[in-house]
Amino acid sequence: MDRGRFGDVVVGAAGDVAGSVVDPKAGLGRLRAAVSARTFVTLAAGVVLGYLAARSMRRS
Repeated sequence: MDRGRFGDVVVGAAGDVAGSVVDPKAGLGRLRAAVSARTFVTLAAGVVLGYLAARSMRRS
């Protein structure tokens, strides 16, 4: 990703989060449109791996 565009992406994401707080229904619709299946699977795998890592650290 181009570094000049990274700032625009961050500001846009922050605006979307703020808009979601004001209007949750529209925010969820925007989120569904932006998230692809590959992104969803990657995020889900990250959450599962994070959970398993935290669980194993807690048992130690």
